[in-house]
Amino acid sequence: METFMPLPATATAEPTGFTGWVIGVMEALGGPGAGLIIALENLFPPIPSELILPLAGFTASRGGMTVGGAIFWTTLGSLLGALALYALGAKLGRQRTHAIAAKMPLVKLEDVDRTEAWFAKHGVKAVFFGRMIPLFRSFISLPAGVDRMPVSTFALFTTLGSLVWNSIFVLAGFYLGENWHLVEQYAGVLSKAVLVAVAAAVVWFVVKRVRQEGRTKHEAEAPTEEFAAVGVGADYLEGATSRIPALEPSEAPTVQFRRVR
Repeated sequence: METFMPLPATATAEPTGFTGWVIGVMEALGGPGAGLIIALENLFPPIPSELILPLAGFTASRGGMTVGGAIFWTTLGSLLGALALYALGAKLGRQRTHAIAAKMPLVKLEDVDRTEAWFAKHGVKAVFFGRMIPLFRSFISLPAGVDRMPVSTFALFTTLGSLVWNSIFVLAGFYLGENWHLVEQYAGVLSKAVLVAVAAAVVWFVVKRVRQEGRTKHEAEAPTEEFAAVGVGADYLEGATSRIPALEPSEAPTVQFRRVR
């Protein structure tokens, strides 16, 4: 039976700074330390899982824990962090979400309603695949809480999605050994692509909404003209069984028509 071993170590300097701190925690606490850091990563998205997870695999390759333990504890940490954000979303609730949206520029309550309707239909897939998308990994828990997705369903698909994502990066860090940083480099490209896509979507939304509001304001300021709605008396109708008095033009009601340039 063929076995896989980590790549031979290359002559690299001992990790320092944040990376050194992460490795130190994992070596001191083992798997629970890796789970703790990943839980914090869920609560503070600037801490990238693409860095933490390969380091967990790297620590396992140095004997700090088993690779199975690294995957288990990091997945548990992902679940606990996601549940904390889910609880925050549930505490926020629909009413507060609408109140916040009403105060945000360019955002309409209809946008929130459409988002809630979409999540109610596709929430399970959003939670599962969202756990594998940088930036959305953490934030996907908030709408799940606001929508009050059943906790059991949320926990199941959060665990499954996190298990897939964590396994890929932990195993990559384990087999690359001292070359674990290669994972971060390639994953960084994915993160940047997601950020660019999000920025483009925000720009598109802002431009579209500004144009819509501009057209609405222009139509509201357009001049109006009045036309008399002159009635025709029953005297002019042959065979009429009832008589309706004719109105003079000066007495007729008026109807406004907006002149759109």
